[in-house]
Amino acid sequence: MNTRDKIIQLGDNLIRERGYNAFSFSDISKELSIKNASIHYYFPTKSALVISIIRKHIIQLEKFKTNIIQEEPIKKITKFLTVYSFARRGGKISILGALSHDYNSFSEEVQSELKILTDDTITWLTETLNLGKIRGDFGFMEDTRIKAMLLITNILGAEQLSRITYNHDFEEIKDSIINNLRNF
Repeated sequence: MNTRDKIIQLGDNLIRERGYNAFSFSDISKELSIKNASIHYYFPTKSALVISIIRKHIIQLEKFKTNIIQEEPIKKITKFLTVYSFARRGGKISILGALSHDYNSFSEEVQSELKILTDDTITWLTETLNLGKIRGDFGFMEDTRIKAMLLITNILGAEQLSRITYNHDFEEIKDSIINNLRNF
């Protein structure tokens, strides 16, 4: 992994563990044993770094969707939520959960990239839920986009709350989300 990728990876971890405002380039330089100037070479501003991190997650989402394209809708949703479980077990939260509460303080460029990731996520969830509803796998009454937003807000809220309560709370909420899709 080259220096640029190491900076992105560490910045991603720090945002998802501590939050955007709780880390600096100094934290990265200490961890990687490089000078702040080296970070500024690749990322002149913290916003530039965050944009690269968000773009990395957009690419990961696209790869994820491609890898599970042939799965049944319930399997797709289960695998999607399992990604959040892996992050929680590692002491992190999702990039959407980590950045969403700072949205209004970001530059327009960061806001735009975060909106792309959010919209891509909600669109994919909506399409997956719609397919499951058409196939008769899901019987929820809400509009599929509203159901997608309920699903994502539940999992984002669960990852935040389980930082304070217990990790098993997150898993129970995740399982409940899946079971609620099946129950009709």
